Amino acid sequence: MLLKGKFIIGLNVILALILFGNLLYAQGGDAAVPFLLIAPDSRSGAMGETGVALADNANAIFWNPAGLAFQKGTEISFTHARWLPQFSSDLFYEYLSAKHYLNVIDATVGANITFFNLGSFERRDENNTYLGTFKAFEYAVTLAYAMKLTKSLGFGLNLRYIHSQLAPFGTAEEQGRGVANGVSFDIGLLFREYIFGRRVSAGFNLSNLGPMIHYIDKEQADPLPTHLRVGFAFDIIQTKYNNFTTTVDFGRVLVRRYPGENRKPDPLPKSLITAWGEQASLRKVTVGLGFEYWYGSPRLIALRAGYFYEDPRAGGRKFATFGAGIRYSIVGVDFSYISTFEENHPLANTLRFTILLNFGGQE
Repeated sequence: MLLKGKFIIGLNVILALILFGNLLYAQGGDAAVPFLLIAPDSRSGAMGETGVALADNANAIFWNPAGLAFQKGTEISFTHARWLPQFSSDLFYEYLSAKHYLNVIDATVGANITFFNLGSFERRDENNTYLGTFKAFEYAVTLAYAMKLTKSLGFGLNLRYIHSQLAPFGTAEEQGRGVANGVSFDIGLLFREYIFGRRVSAGFNLSNLGPMIHYIDKEQADPLPTHLRVGFAFDIIQTKYNNFTTTVDFGRVLVRRYPGENRKPDPLPKSLITAWGEQASLRKVTVGLGFEYWYGSPRLIALRAGYFYEDPRAGGRKFATFGAGIRYSIVGVDFSYISTFEENHPLANTLRFTILLNFGGQE
């Protein structure tokens, strides 16, 4: 078949380069299943893709599972986004998240499902004979648990199953299928305190920790996109009808590859250290800044904005984000919009829509 084993691996890398605007180059090398890095919800997506210290709804499972430790009640959230709308009509991303507080153990549990549709592809043989089409997709299922270690410190843990199907068949030279499965886990900490009546938070999340995954050849296994994120959130204004919060996140993918075909990437936990040994390593730290204004008692209407920045020498991704939200009774709706600073950017004009149901999910 024309779709060789190495090309199956390359397909994932090519798609990732398109989808994340040189993410793999900027963040230290080829990582498998980069869809795990997509900011899932419209709220944080509108705030410069920040959320590790905010983490105050069901989507904390992605941003920082420790944020669940401060939450009560039950919440369900669903996000849908067409991905790269200016290039393709069949790429889309969906994210379903839920959390529930268990009074009997004084802890919060949660789960989410991430689904990324990569589109349809033609299958042809060595003579270029058309053999039909196949669909490529990826998904992950995550379970979360969070509890308070102290009144102001929360701890969270995620366990995840990953499935990536790039092609449901192999080749004559290499037996197998272009399908990979893997597991990973996340750990998070969140410190939250009220100073002079205003909430101040600091968060830490280390996500996608797990063994490398492979499609056909184990010798060509790729590391997961292990991601370190730290951040802060401040409630600048907190009155009965007006609330204004600002957030800042710092992130870095901890993947270490070496030049040369015969050198394998460093496995975990070694890569957590060696990734910082790359030349100009600090340039690969991304920065997100977000703002959120709420009006109403209870909160009714939200306006959001943010900015995401990456050093030009390490990929140069930069874009502004905007969004809004509304809450009525137990129902909420959010949307976000990405505005890039260059023409024909893959992420330009990306819209996310989120709907949520909150059953008493106050802190």
